[in-house]
Amino acid sequence: MIAGALALRDNEANFPARIVAPYPALRQMKEPTSVNEPVPIAPAMPPARGFVRRHWGKLTLLILVAAPALVFTIWAGVALNFSYSHGNRVGYVQKLSKKGWLCKTWEGELAQVNMPGAMSQIFIFTVRGDSVAEVIQKLEGGLVALDYAEHRGVPTNCFGETGYFVNGVRRASGH
Repeated sequence: MIAGALALRDNEANFPARIVAPYPALRQMKEPTSVNEPVPIAPAMPPARGFVRRHWGKLTLLILVAAPALVFTIWAGVALNFSYSHGNRVGYVQKLSKKGWLCKTWEGELAQVNMPGAMSQIFIFTVRGDSVAEVIQKLEGGLVALDYAEHRGVPTNCFGETGYFVNGVRRASGH
């Protein structure tokens, strides 16, 4: 006899074949010969578990890694594509150097002089493109006009140490 719960079979209508068919364990059992003979009942099948219940650990890890990465990507994209202000500054380029451990950007200083002999105001800027940096290097020593856009809220210094990104340069006419 099979261990488990036993049920008495009253008549053929209480034990239809369609109930037996889906369960392999019941298909292998022999049919009872008399009406009062106990009929073995197969143990209940465990309920089918859903995808989320089976992979909850992997999904949690994925959410903990993917959600911040997605937020960072959207934040950086918005901050770098929409400018807070734009304009131009005129002065003499004092310094232009490529800086950074991992993300190399061009960082520079522009000395703005209102009148000869007056103290200069320093405008610190970032150049993201090598082509613009090459033009600035060619025009060093002379009066230049830098076209820039200010991007506030850039998430990391990897995109530049300042919020002022130079996107164009031209030689300015002297005073």
